[in-house]
Amino acid sequence: MRTYLDCIPCLMKGALEMARLVDGNEIMHKEIMDEVARMLPDFSLGCSPPEMARMIHKVMERRFGDKDIYKSIKKESNHKALALYPRLKEKVQSSNDRLLTAVEIAIAGNVIDYAAKNTLNIEDEIEKIFTNDFANINKTIFDYEHFKDDLIKAKRILYLADNAGEVVFDRVLIEEIPEDKAIIFAVRDKPVINDALIEDAKECGLDKRSKIMSSGVDAPGTVLKYCSKEFLEIYKKSDLIISKGQGNYEALSQEKENIYFLFRAKCPVIAKHAEVGLGDIVLIKANHNECKSIIQ
Repeated sequence: MRTYLDCIPCLMKGALEMARLVDGNEIMHKEIMDEVARMLPDFSLGCSPPEMARMIHKVMERRFGDKDIYKSIKKESNHKALALYPRLKEKVQSSNDRLLTAVEIAIAGNVIDYAAKNTLNIEDEIEKIFTNDFANINKTIFDYEHFKDDLIKAKRILYLADNAGEVVFDRVLIEEIPEDKAIIFAVRDKPVINDALIEDAKECGLDKRSKIMSSGVDAPGTVLKYCSKEFLEIYKKSDLIISKGQGNYEALSQEKENIYFLFRAKCPVIAKHAEVGLGDIVLIKANHNECKSIIQ
């Protein structure tokens, strides 16, 4: 997915929010915004939004080093999600279709996203998992039957993680995948917004059923040209790729591999690109919209 003009003010706002998390100095905030503004002529609309966000993070790195700006927020997200884990497992175990419920739970966890500028209340949305309200959330595109068929056939599965805390919800889905299938759980290489790192995945128990690795990428999305050689080899050899979150959708929606995107449509631009409603839960295969375009 390319970058649209609507993405640019969103990226600028994200830069300001990151700066405010680090320091309360408004003069410093202005300096950072000035530097980001000077980069705007270099923002190619042909690149994906995660690539643009990566450029902004480089500004933050030059200013603050490799500081994990969202570290405390990620820790809190992990702890809150782990506290929900027993209830999530009970929800799956009492379901008539355990895999379907686990998929829905994994997507529901995508509301834990501090990069998305939306009005969703995380606590309220997660509570819907445990009520009938969640079953009534729109599923304009929800290709579950094809996903289930491809999952049955796959021997090697690559699971692309998104946010800290959210990975607990991913764990619930992974634990419903038959144990004879090899699963690689790929996270970001460096701190970027609240995206999960290896330490987050381990803290949340993903190592109990999958092999955790870094994708090598330092952007809020799996931008292949920034991924490690080791990861790209696994990416190419995987029978099925499960891609979580909007950032991974933005980075990979035009790729040819057997990728299924699982996310909550929290951004109007992404919702329009995927041809779903704002707030929908989405299970969509790569290239679903290959021949379609939108005008901003």
